[in-house]
Amino acid sequence: MVGRITPEFKERLLARVDIVDVVSLRVTLKKAGALYKACCPFHNEKTPSFVVTPSRQTYHCFGCGAHGNAIDFLIEHDRLSFPEAVEELAQRAGLELPNDGQDAERGPDLAPILAVLGRAAILYQRQLREHPDASRAVDYLKRRGLSGEIVKRFGIGFAPPGWDFLLGRLGGQARDLEHLIAAGLVAERDGKRYDRFRGRIMFPIQDRRGRIIGFGGRVFGDGEPKYLNSPETPVFHKGRELYGLYQAQQAMRAPPRLLVVEGYMDVIALAQFDLPYAVATLGTATTPEHVKRLLRSAPELVFCFDGDRAGRTAAWKALQTALPLATGQQPIRFLFLPDGEDPDTLVRKEGRAAFEQRLAQATLLSDFLFEHLSAEVDLGSAEGRARLDSEARGLLQSMPAGTFRSLLEDRLSGVVGLGARPRHQGSRHRPRWEGSRGSPGAGARRLTRLRLVIALLLDNPRLVRHINEMPRDWEQSDKPGVALLRDIAAIAAAYPDISAAALCERWRDTEQESVIRRLSDSGLIDHIPQEGREAELVGALTEMNKEIERERRERMILGAMRTSSGDDQGTVGATEANDADGQN
Repeated sequence: MVGRITPEFKERLLARVDIVDVVSLRVTLKKAGALYKACCPFHNEKTPSFVVTPSRQTYHCFGCGAHGNAIDFLIEHDRLSFPEAVEELAQRAGLELPNDGQDAERGPDLAPILAVLGRAAILYQRQLREHPDASRAVDYLKRRGLSGEIVKRFGIGFAPPGWDFLLGRLGGQARDLEHLIAAGLVAERDGKRYDRFRGRIMFPIQDRRGRIIGFGGRVFGDGEPKYLNSPETPVFHKGRELYGLYQAQQAMRAPPRLLVVEGYMDVIALAQFDLPYAVATLGTATTPEHVKRLLRSAPELVFCFDGDRAGRTAAWKALQTALPLATGQQPIRFLFLPDGEDPDTLVRKEGRAAFEQRLAQATLLSDFLFEHLSAEVDLGSAEGRARLDSEARGLLQSMPAGTFRSLLEDRLSGVVGLGARPRHQGSRHRPRWEGSRGSPGAGARRLTRLRLVIALLLDNPRLVRHINEMPRDWEQSDKPGVALLRDIAAIAAAYPDISAAALCERWRDTEQESVIRRLSDSGLIDHIPQEGREAELVGALTEMNKEIERERRERMILGAMRTSSGDDQGTVGATEANDADGQN
């Protein structure tokens, strides 16, 4: 676990690296006296205005104003986070990163795993040129229309047939074998170890720093599976990574959009046709982490799917994943291809300009949302419109509060024939808050009591004292979210000075992150004055406790009725028996 990066460590780091070496690996520099010049990598220009000054160890562009040191350059050029940029430079300089003294929590050393993946990629690339069995792989790539230049750009290689190609070359020592297994290159079964990839065209998968973290392998015959990806490893997580994103960012500093396609060959073919902004998921459906990364990397996102039923089902799942991140600030579109076409075949048939025209006219998220839902119901009937309203409002509630969601809610009201529902904006038009317990204002009425309590607590963790002072009957409820409220309250109580931001940060990269993100939106409770929020929380908790008490009483009454009913039946049975005895 990397510890705090101190100013002293940064000074030592920058003293050990040469900015000229760092920049020259990514930009072609030309010496100009005591300086180095180049065309700026951060904006388009024909006359070089980007200058690297070795004596100051800085760079500066006189065109766009970009400037900084080696750390800044990696953050801007490679789109790294600050810790990642520091780690990259520290590895280059041979400096050990500061740690927090908890070596047991640092996890596996990733450097040997990354190293063996990089060596494997070089071996695979060499086999594509040299191995006698690679001719079939080369013929396949040529039939698919790939040029030698594009094959080299994406580092495509060949894993020869046989069980021990990598084992024999990279697994000589016990430690080397451990690294091959950890990297997912060697598999184990029944005590035997063998190469995972055999007789396949190999597509290296790179992270945003350009490091090889895994592979995709394709058979070029009739074998199964057609595509085989690396398994989950310490460096490779399918739900986070995207094939082709590194190449897209290297090809275009500011791509107009990112296009999500299904396969490696689609990404490569589009890049060959000068459409270098396509990426592909790695054998898994689009995840929230994918969407976050894509929206951080381009101003527009386009999902590309087949136009058949399976393609539209996959597109609907992608829409549901994207909704919690859809603000309307960045268009999200859906492109449905003609029957029998994929991006590879279509761009070769129509050309780049026609394909980009399709992208520009792709269906917007808002239109696809209503088209899909409307096709499932009968809008000519009240029942159909009511069902549409119910299903759509549930989906819209997953979106961030704001103008975009409000506009979609208005559109929904128009579709179902209710007219736009009244909405108050700005403090001048806000109705006076009715602050009695259990009577939240208009915005809070959209929340259940449980979600209201969570929203109030995420906004002000110090409100936890009221939770601890009151009965906690609500914990007996089996409603979704009770466990989350219990966890939030526990953390807020354990850390009395925790800020709202730090409290929410606890759920980053967890299953509950999207819920926390939605309920921490201050727009949900901004209609409630600060002085009334304690009463609102107490009122909601009181009602939740009362609900549990009511349920408990109902169970007791029901149990008593069942017992009484059983006693009555027993009495009746005894009387009938006595009557029978008397008659006899």
